[in-house]
Amino acid sequence: MSISTTGSAESPATDLGFLLHKHPGKVQRFATSHGEAHVFYPEAEDEVCTAALLLDVDPIALVRKGRGDGRGRGGSPDFALAQYVNDRPYAASSLLAVALRTVFRSAMKGDCPARPELPGRIRPLRIELPAVPANGAGEEGGPALVARLFEPLGWQVEATAIPLDEAFPEWGESRYVRLVLASGTVRLADALQQLYVLLPVLDGAKHYWVAPDEVDKLLVAGQGWLAAHPERALIARRYLSRRWSLARAAMERLELARLAEADDREVEEIDNAVDDRPEKEHGTEEPGTARTGEPGAASSGDGTGRALEQPREPSLAERRRTAILAALRETGAARIADLGCGQGELIGELLKDARFTAILGVDVSARALRVASRKLGLERLPERQAARVALVQGALTYTDARLKGFDAAVLCEVIEHLDLPRLPALEYVVFGAAHPRAVVVTTPNAEYNVRWESLPAGAVRHADHRFEWSRAEFRAWAGKVAAAYGYAVELRPVGPEDAEVGAPTQLALFTTTAPTTTAPATTETTETATTPATATTPATPEGGEPR
Repeated sequence: MSISTTGSAESPATDLGFLLHKHPGKVQRFATSHGEAHVFYPEAEDEVCTAALLLDVDPIALVRKGRGDGRGRGGSPDFALAQYVNDRPYAASSLLAVALRTVFRSAMKGDCPARPELPGRIRPLRIELPAVPANGAGEEGGPALVARLFEPLGWQVEATAIPLDEAFPEWGESRYVRLVLASGTVRLADALQQLYVLLPVLDGAKHYWVAPDEVDKLLVAGQGWLAAHPERALIARRYLSRRWSLARAAMERLELARLAEADDREVEEIDNAVDDRPEKEHGTEEPGTARTGEPGAASSGDGTGRALEQPREPSLAERRRTAILAALRETGAARIADLGCGQGELIGELLKDARFTAILGVDVSARALRVASRKLGLERLPERQAARVALVQGALTYTDARLKGFDAAVLCEVIEHLDLPRLPALEYVVFGAAHPRAVVVTTPNAEYNVRWESLPAGAVRHADHRFEWSRAEFRAWAGKVAAAYGYAVELRPVGPEDAEVGAPTQLALFTTTAPTTTAPATTETTETATTPATATTPATPEGGEPR
């Protein structure tokens, strides 16, 4: 492989030597686990500088180590070429990707202590690889695959198929291409990281066993570009040698990174639906609630001085689920989308009722979805029962075709976790684009917070709540949304109702009045009719608020 750049007297091309940490006046040799790597400069002038990496693969050593023989784990599938005669010494395969990391480790990280200003600069780059395996048929291989991988990253791609034998053109093309990449918009460190990932993807057959730590390597090397790549699923699948469990884990983490970047937030901020404390420490009630579900509940005696055990009252979370199920049954809905499903408590209740034939759980948190799958025991359910449920990762502020076609959608304790400027986007995604026949929304009643003895005055119930609405504020929002998207709305209390401050949870049941009515696609950051009570210094009782 060769890397070339151009320059001038003010910014000489030989700065490439500083970036690669390899002096243009020397030929250097490096030992790798499968041969020797040589770095040298065919040309090194102020105007043009080219660095070459030559990997001298020892195919006999590969066989002796049990790698690349087609019979060991992760070996090349080409059985006929997999022993002492193979393509590894001649083609830029996954072996070259490992050599890149060995030889240019500091350059890939963007480290340059001698000239710290250089790594951040964008230089014109030209990368040539004389023979690259591009395995696959049609767009899954050959020049078409190369273009799909590199063009979205800003490269101008020349991928020329190499004939099997130039003397016999009728034999057709081989699986190898001559590859030339040119770009003036990519940093050298990014270019090396992209090659480190995409060369094994083109190869399609890694020379070593793909372990779970390969997911971490993929995500580290793909930071900043892979999450937004349109072919990220293909890249993850081929890079991980089609180990589906690893590819699925990689895609979950990539999707989370993409959603976090789109919202200009850290991954940890949106992947917070699962408490990291041991499960036995998790709170099961709202703040200040006794185990009976009522503040200050106490046991009574039987006249002998012995306390009688009182029947346990349902918790507020259980009351919420009961109220949601009742509303769904009223609508006659069979296909339900639980939006912001968390750890799947509502889905578990839906599964108990055979009238709900299809259940979709959506959450932005990959951790929450894994916990939901484990708690629901989806892998242990009978095939017919498990087929009713699908768990997918997604953000509710972006239109998603997967949300269409459901009879009803549920937003259980979800809207208060969004920043107010993002709420109109959710409204359009759920009520406008998906537009189910019914939508059930629950959210805390801020007025009831004064009844929680352990909740400091002015605080919200959970540290992640961006707001909590009074009954009037929720009524105004629900009416506005219903009018905008062609719904009628009914408000209901959930939980023990207080004559002064109402119930702890408020529920809105939206039902369509005009099935085809949708509002214009907009994500304007208009405020709701009233200003909700926001938390400037959240103080959350231990255990938080369960869904």
